[in-house]
Amino acid sequence: MSEEKSLNFLEEIIENDIAAGNNNGRVHTRFPPEPNGYLHIGHATSICLNFGLAKKYNGKCNLRFDDTNPVTEETEYVESIKNDIRWLGFEWNGEYYASDYFDKLYDFAVTLIKKGLAYVDDSTAEEIAATKGSFEKPGQESPYRNRSVEENLQLFAEMKAGKYKDGEKTLRAKIDMAHPNLLLRDPLMYRIKHEHHHRTGDKWCIYPMYDYAHGQSDSIEEITHSICTLEFIHHRPLYNWFIEQLGIFPSHQYEFARRNLTYTVMSKRKLLQLVNDKHVSGWDDPRMPTISGMRRRGYPAAALRQFSDTVGIAKRENIVDVGLLEFCVREHLNKTSNRVMAVLDPVKLVITNYPAGQEDIFEAENNPEDPNGGTRPVPFSGELWIEREDFMENPPKKFFRLAVGNMVRLKSAYIVKCEGFRKDDAGNITEVHCSYLPESKSGSDTSGLIVKGTIHWVSAAHAKTAEVRLYDRLFRVEDPSNEDGDFKDYINPDSLCVLPSVYIEPELAKAKPGDQVQFMRKGYFAVDTDSTENKLIFNRTVTLKDAWAKEAKKG
Repeated sequence: MSEEKSLNFLEEIIENDIAAGNNNGRVHTRFPPEPNGYLHIGHATSICLNFGLAKKYNGKCNLRFDDTNPVTEETEYVESIKNDIRWLGFEWNGEYYASDYFDKLYDFAVTLIKKGLAYVDDSTAEEIAATKGSFEKPGQESPYRNRSVEENLQLFAEMKAGKYKDGEKTLRAKIDMAHPNLLLRDPLMYRIKHEHHHRTGDKWCIYPMYDYAHGQSDSIEEITHSICTLEFIHHRPLYNWFIEQLGIFPSHQYEFARRNLTYTVMSKRKLLQLVNDKHVSGWDDPRMPTISGMRRRGYPAAALRQFSDTVGIAKRENIVDVGLLEFCVREHLNKTSNRVMAVLDPVKLVITNYPAGQEDIFEAENNPEDPNGGTRPVPFSGELWIEREDFMENPPKKFFRLAVGNMVRLKSAYIVKCEGFRKDDAGNITEVHCSYLPESKSGSDTSGLIVKGTIHWVSAAHAKTAEVRLYDRLFRVEDPSNEDGDFKDYINPDSLCVLPSVYIEPELAKAKPGDQVQFMRKGYFAVDTDSTENKLIFNRTVTLKDAWAKEAKKG
């Protein structure tokens, strides 16, 4: 019997709450992205966590867009986020927006003003920052802090009505300018922004701050377990303060550690720089750590879910080796991807004794990992394309591929023996000449020969062509954000290599965008969305080499 997986600390909290009858045993989580960019692998972890907990405990999970900053938010991002969540395999209980609650949040603010717990401040952003104080020094109270309730109500109504310019006034909570937690030193609740909102249009010119809108939105939706990343741990007292002062549903915030990934960056701001500066083709560039980029590259959704589960939930941040993600991707693609033949760096192989005009059709196994995977027809002729690296003029010892006098098996076909080769004037190999053994046909071999090497090939007479994009890690260093200088200085100049004309077996011409295959001996590839009827494009999803598993075994 396998050992039952232990609970993570959030599961322990939830099970204790259920046992105690808190919230009547109800579990209600939410995933609250800001629609100011595309989701990345870090968000995938949060998605899997919030939706996974709701599913495990027969609860619900809301999707709520934190659309409180009209300057950076776009409908494009909203749609991409919904597509990503569905692709990962989850469906939300309800689709909500912080902007749904703008009227309610305004009323909450009025309540706090009436209770003497909020005031309108005329100070500039610079003046507010200068009076905030430090960990060693208390802050200074604003000269506008003790305005009357009546004056604050009037000014706040005038802010809403559009009487003032951006930055001319703010609404602040009145808490304690000497509080040891700087976030509780009269934090901003509202700022003026005369900007068009992607949902509410020009109805509002004041917008709530995240720390004010977040907890109240959770409360309105009666979220029982509001799960955030660790950087929000110091925000929790403010989250609680607003809820307690308003006397509304007591949502609770819990924090887990985000997981950064080696050889990339996870900051939306930095990812946006990569897009705007044309270091990548867009948010869905297959080198990006975005969910849409990984989907385009050919990563299976199940592999991202497995990665999130394997990484787990912790209270301390760390950086995860991208090799673990690649391991999860390989593990899934190994089970699901058909094995096909493609020659990336071709050289001609001529079978000198193959009868002129003869053609064979071989039935090649699609996937040895799938007993129901079936076979496909692969045509064979007297001239083939093979990989240039599969022939050597002066081979080292234990080179079991083609060299003069060596024999290899052509995958799913015959054994051939190398007899010679040709070069051009520059000394490049142009043709490899072999003879074949008719009695060595795969599946009915009577030659009695055992050869140590097997190579893939494509019939020259039947080959189709495709573009292949070989993707590698976007950065040359493990943690570019922590290196000296600009993180963009560490971009890997070889992160993309385009092969414009690769030979593929003819059955591959039927492939559609999103299809995933293994090019034998070369790696896993997916058909790119740029493909057309007349031009197939394959992205390398991941190589076959599994360095992470080897390191794991050492450990």
